[in-house]
Amino acid sequence: MTRRNPSLVTPRPCARAPRARWPLLLALTAAAISPCLMAQSAAPDSLATQMVQVRALATGGQKKLAIERYTALLAEHPGNGDLLLARGRTYAWDEQYAAAESDLRTVVRQSPEYADAWSALGDLYRWSDRPQQAVDAYAHWITLAPREPRAYVARGRAQRDLGQLGAARADFDAAAALGADAAEINSLRQSLLPRAAELGGEYHWGASLGWNHTGFTGGQQGWNDADLSLRRYFSQGSLALELLRADHFGTRDHALALDGYVPLWSRAYANLRYQQGPSSGVLPRQEWRAEVFQGVGQGWELSASVDHLRFASDTQFYGVGVGRYWGNWYARYKLQYVPGVGSGSWSNRLQLRNYYRGDAYDYVELSVSNGRSTDLNRFDTQVINHSAAFSAAWSHYLSPRWGFKASAGYAKGSDVAGVNERIVSLTLYTLW
Repeated sequence: MTRRNPSLVTPRPCARAPRARWPLLLALTAAAISPCLMAQSAAPDSLATQMVQVRALATGGQKKLAIERYTALLAEHPGNGDLLLARGRTYAWDEQYAAAESDLRTVVRQSPEYADAWSALGDLYRWSDRPQQAVDAYAHWITLAPREPRAYVARGRAQRDLGQLGAARADFDAAAALGADAAEINSLRQSLLPRAAELGGEYHWGASLGWNHTGFTGGQQGWNDADLSLRRYFSQGSLALELLRADHFGTRDHALALDGYVPLWSRAYANLRYQQGPSSGVLPRQEWRAEVFQGVGQGWELSASVDHLRFASDTQFYGVGVGRYWGNWYARYKLQYVPGVGSGSWSNRLQLRNYYRGDAYDYVELSVSNGRSTDLNRFDTQVINHSAAFSAAWSHYLSPRWGFKASAGYAKGSDVAGVNERIVSLTLYTLW
C-alpha cells in the first residue's frame, strides 16, 4: 500500500464551517478559525498560532516532538477537538495507530458532524490496513460533505483495497462529476484494471521460471519447454529478457527474447516482443509481435495485434480482441486470422478470469478456443481441419514476493490422424 506524505495531507474545515483552508488562514485571520476551536479556546489567536507552529514540526519530520507539544496544549485546553484531531493525525503519520484511533474516535463522538475528523479517521484505517473501516468512515464524510470530490476519491481507494472494484469505479466517476482532477481520476480508473502491464507495483524487478509439457495421443513423443525471464519494472511499463528452451520430438533449440509493455496515449498501452531463435529447428528463426490495447467506456478494452514468425518461410497472424472488466471479473474474446490457402485459418478464443483478491496477481482462469485451418494435401487438394481446446489456470501469490501459476489443458487435434494434446505447466514467480 502506498504510504502517505504528511506534508500533502491538509486539514479540512469542520462541518458547517466557512470553507476557508486552515491552518494557513488561521495564521492570517481569526475569522477563519474553526468553530470547534473557537468554541473551546479562550484565546483562539494564540492557540491557532501555536497549532500552526506545531504542525510545521509534524510535517517537517519531527512528529514525536509535535505530539509532545500537542499533548502539552491539550493539558491547557482539555477536550479541544481541533487539538485532538491534530494530534490524532500526527499519531497516524507516525504509525502509532492505536493512539491515533483513540484521539480521532473521541473527536467524532464529541462532534459527529465534524467532517474533517471522519476524513482523518478514514485515512487512519486505510493506512493501518483496515479498508472496511476506512470505507465506513469515508461514508460519514460523504454524508456531511456530499459535494466534496476528495471524499469520493478516498472512499474509492479504500473500496479498491477491498477488491470492490465496481463500487470503487462508481466513486471515482462521482468524483469526476463533481470536478475532481481529470488526470487523477483517469489514473485511478486505470488502477482498477488488473493488467499485465501494471504488474510490479512497489517492486522494481521480477523473475519467473516456467516449465510446460505437451503429451500426444497416438504414441508420439511429447514436448518439453522451459523459460527463464528477468523483468525490470519502471514507473510506466516494463521490459523483460527471456531465455527459452524447447525439446520437440528429440530436437532441442534455444532462443532469446525481449518482451516489453509501454504506455501510449490516454488509456492505451502496447505489448512489444522480439525473439531470435536458431538458424533452423523447431523454434522460429525470428519472431516479433505488437499488440495495442485501448480502454473505452466503462471497463471495456479493445485490442489489435500482429505476430510475425520466420521459419523457412514467413507466417503472419492478425488478431482483434475485446475485453471487459467488471468488479473482480475479466472476460476477453479474441479472433485471430492467418492468411494462407483458400480462406486461410481462423481461431476464436474466449477467456474468463476472476481476480479473487482484487489485485493483478491472484486469479483463476478458464479458456476455450476453436479453430479452422485450410491446407493442401499431397494431391494439392484443399483440406479443412477443425480443432478445439480448453484449459484452466490458477495464479496465486503465497507472499507479497513469491507466487506460482499452474495450468492444465486439453486440445483436440485438427489433422486427419486425430492426434490430441494434453498440456500441463507450472511457473514460479518472485518480485523484489
